[in-house]
Amino acid sequence: MAGAVRLEPVDERNLEPLLSVAAAEAEPGDVMPPVEAPAGWSLARREAFREFHRASFRGLDGPTGSQMYAILVGGEVMGMVRMTRCDEPGTVETGMWLGRSARGQGIGAAALRELLNAAARAGMRAVVAETIPDNIGAVSVLRKCGAKLREDDGKVRAEICLDSTPPAF
Repeated sequence: MAGAVRLEPVDERNLEPLLSVAAAEAEPGDVMPPVEAPAGWSLARREAFREFHRASFRGLDGPTGSQMYAILVGGEVMGMVRMTRCDEPGTVETGMWLGRSARGQGIGAAALRELLNAAARAGMRAVVAETIPDNIGAVSVLRKCGAKLREDDGKVRAEICLDSTPPAF
Protein backbone atom coordinates (compact mmCIF):
# COMPACT_ATOMS: atom_id res chain seq x y z
CA MET A 1 0.00 0.00 0.00
CA ALA A 2 1.58 3.28 -1.12
CA GLY A 3 1.06 5.78 1.68
CA ALA A 4 -1.35 6.06 4.56
CA VAL A 5 -5.07 5.69 4.03
CA ARG A 6 -7.08 8.72 5.07
CA LEU A 7 -10.69 9.78 4.76
CA GLU A 8 -11.85 13.17 3.54
CA PRO A 9 -15.52 14.21 3.58
CA VAL A 10 -16.89 14.19 0.03
CA ASP A 11 -17.37 17.77 -1.18
CA GLU A 12 -17.13 19.72 -4.44
CA ARG A 13 -13.33 19.59 -4.29
CA ASN A 14 -13.07 15.78 -4.45
CA LEU A 15 -16.39 14.91 -6.12
CA GLU A 16 -15.01 14.94 -9.69
CA PRO A 17 -11.93 12.83 -8.81
CA LEU A 18 -14.32 10.40 -7.06
CA LEU A 19 -16.53 10.24 -10.17
CA SER A 20 -13.45 9.69 -12.36
CA VAL A 21 -12.38 6.67 -10.30
CA ALA A 22 -15.95 5.31 -10.25
CA ALA A 23 -16.35 5.66 -14.03
CA ALA A 24 -12.91 4.18 -14.82
CA GLU A 25 -12.78 1.40 -12.23
CA ALA A 26 -16.25 0.41 -11.01
CA GLU A 27 -19.71 -0.48 -12.23
CA PRO A 28 -22.49 2.09 -11.63
CA GLY A 29 -24.54 -0.43 -9.61
CA ASP A 30 -21.61 -0.94 -7.22
CA VAL A 31 -21.20 2.74 -6.34
CA MET A 32 -24.66 4.34 -6.38
CA PRO A 33 -28.36 3.52 -6.24
CA PRO A 34 -30.04 2.44 -9.49
CA VAL A 35 -31.27 5.26 -11.73
CA GLU A 36 -33.22 5.43 -14.96
CA ALA A 37 -30.42 6.19 -17.41
CA PRO A 38 -28.72 4.62 -20.40
CA ALA A 39 -26.38 1.75 -19.52
CA GLY A 40 -22.82 2.42 -18.39
CA TRP A 41 -21.44 5.77 -17.32
CA SER A 42 -23.76 7.94 -19.43
CA LEU A 43 -23.98 11.70 -18.88
CA ALA A 44 -27.29 11.19 -17.04
CA ARG A 45 -25.74 8.58 -14.74
CA ARG A 46 -22.72 10.82 -14.05
CA GLU A 47 -25.05 13.65 -13.08
CA ALA A 48 -27.07 11.28 -10.86
CA PHE A 49 -23.79 10.23 -9.17
CA ARG A 50 -22.99 13.89 -8.43
CA GLU A 51 -26.49 14.58 -7.07
CA PHE A 52 -26.45 11.40 -4.93
CA HIS A 53 -23.22 12.55 -3.26
CA ARG A 54 -24.18 16.23 -3.01
CA ALA A 55 -27.34 15.21 -1.10
CA SER A 56 -25.07 14.02 1.74
CA PHE A 57 -22.77 17.07 1.94
CA ARG A 58 -24.42 18.12 5.23
CA GLY A 59 -23.38 14.86 6.91
CA LEU A 60 -25.04 12.82 9.64
CA ASP A 61 -27.26 15.73 10.72
CA GLY A 62 -28.28 16.58 7.14
CA PRO A 63 -31.39 15.42 5.28
CA THR A 64 -29.91 12.04 4.22
CA GLY A 65 -28.35 11.26 7.62
CA SER A 66 -25.23 10.15 5.73
CA GLN A 67 -21.59 11.19 5.84
CA MET A 68 -19.64 10.12 2.78
CA TYR A 69 -15.85 10.07 2.71
CA ALA A 70 -13.44 9.85 -0.20
CA ILE A 71 -10.80 7.21 0.53
CA LEU A 72 -7.36 8.66 -0.23
CA VAL A 73 -4.04 6.87 -0.46
CA GLY A 74 -1.01 9.07 -1.04
CA GLY A 75 -3.38 11.94 -1.86
CA GLU A 76 -5.14 9.98 -4.63
CA VAL A 77 -8.86 9.19 -4.45
CA MET A 78 -9.35 5.40 -4.50
CA GLY A 79 -13.02 4.98 -3.53
CA MET A 80 -15.68 5.97 -1.02
CA VAL A 81 -16.89 4.83 2.41
CA ARG A 82 -19.99 6.15 4.14
CA MET A 83 -21.91 5.97 7.35
CA THR A 84 -25.66 6.47 7.51
CA ARG A 85 -27.77 6.84 10.64
CA CYS A 86 -29.99 3.85 11.45
CA ASP A 87 -33.33 3.94 13.26
CA GLU A 88 -31.55 2.56 16.31
CA PRO A 89 -29.87 5.45 18.18
CA GLY A 90 -26.09 5.28 18.30
CA THR A 91 -25.91 2.98 15.28
CA VAL A 92 -24.76 3.75 11.74
CA GLU A 93 -24.72 1.53 8.69
CA THR A 94 -21.66 1.54 6.45
CA GLY A 95 -20.93 0.75 2.84
CA MET A 96 -17.80 1.11 0.75
CA TRP A 97 -16.43 0.74 -2.73
CA LEU A 98 -12.92 0.81 -4.13
CA GLY A 99 -11.70 1.18 -7.68
CA ARG A 100 -10.53 -2.15 -9.13
CA SER A 101 -6.83 -1.14 -9.00
CA ALA A 102 -7.08 -0.45 -5.23
CA ARG A 103 -8.59 -3.78 -4.24
CA GLY A 104 -6.72 -6.54 -2.41
CA GLN A 105 -4.08 -4.24 -0.86
CA GLY A 106 -5.47 -3.70 2.65
CA ILE A 107 -6.95 -0.31 1.73
CA GLY A 108 -10.53 -1.40 2.49
CA ALA A 109 -9.69 -2.57 6.02
CA ALA A 110 -7.65 0.58 6.71
CA ALA A 111 -10.50 2.78 5.42
CA LEU A 112 -13.07 0.93 7.53
CA ARG A 113 -10.86 1.37 10.62
CA GLU A 114 -10.74 5.12 9.90
CA LEU A 115 -14.53 5.14 9.53
CA LEU A 116 -14.92 3.30 12.85
CA ASN A 117 -12.82 6.01 14.49
CA ALA A 118 -14.97 8.73 12.88
CA ALA A 119 -18.16 6.95 14.01
CA ALA A 120 -16.83 6.72 17.58
CA ARG A 121 -15.95 10.45 17.51
CA ALA A 122 -19.53 11.12 16.35
CA GLY A 123 -20.80 9.33 19.47
CA MET A 124 -21.88 6.10 17.78
CA ARG A 125 -21.84 2.81 19.65
CA ALA A 126 -22.14 0.38 16.73
CA VAL A 127 -21.53 0.15 13.00
CA VAL A 128 -23.51 -2.35 10.94
CA ALA A 129 -23.15 -3.52 7.34
CA GLU A 130 -24.77 -5.93 4.96
CA THR A 131 -23.29 -7.72 1.98
CA ILE A 132 -23.64 -11.01 0.13
CA PRO A 133 -21.61 -14.16 0.87
CA ASP A 134 -20.02 -13.97 -2.61
CA ASN A 135 -18.49 -10.56 -1.84
CA ILE A 136 -15.35 -12.14 -0.42
CA GLY A 137 -13.50 -8.80 -0.26
CA ALA A 138 -16.20 -7.13 1.86
CA VAL A 139 -16.55 -10.15 4.16
CA SER A 140 -12.77 -10.21 4.64
CA VAL A 141 -12.61 -6.47 5.44
CA LEU A 142 -15.45 -6.79 7.95
CA ARG A 143 -13.81 -9.80 9.61
CA LYS A 144 -10.40 -8.01 9.82
CA CYS A 145 -12.12 -5.09 11.55
CA GLY A 146 -13.66 -7.27 14.24
CA ALA A 147 -17.22 -7.57 12.94
CA LYS A 148 -19.54 -10.22 14.30
CA LEU A 149 -20.86 -11.86 11.13
CA ARG A 150 -24.02 -13.87 10.65
CA GLU A 151 -25.50 -15.26 7.51
CA ASP A 152 -29.22 -14.81 7.17
CA ASP A 153 -31.48 -15.25 4.16
CA GLY A 154 -28.66 -15.08 1.59
CA LYS A 155 -27.10 -11.99 3.20
CA VAL A 156 -24.14 -11.51 5.48
CA ARG A 157 -24.99 -9.12 8.29
CA ALA A 158 -22.14 -7.56 10.24
CA GLU A 159 -22.01 -5.65 13.50
CA ILE A 160 -19.00 -3.89 14.96
CA CYS A 161 -19.34 -2.73 18.55
CA LEU A 162 -17.42 0.50 19.11
CA ASP A 163 -17.24 -0.01 22.87
CA SER A 164 -14.34 -2.40 22.34
CA THR A 165 -11.03 -1.58 20.72
CA PRO A 166 -10.87 -2.70 17.08
CA PRO A 167 -8.13 -5.27 16.44
CA ALA A 168 -4.76 -3.90 15.31
CA PHE A 169 -3.40 -4.67 11.85
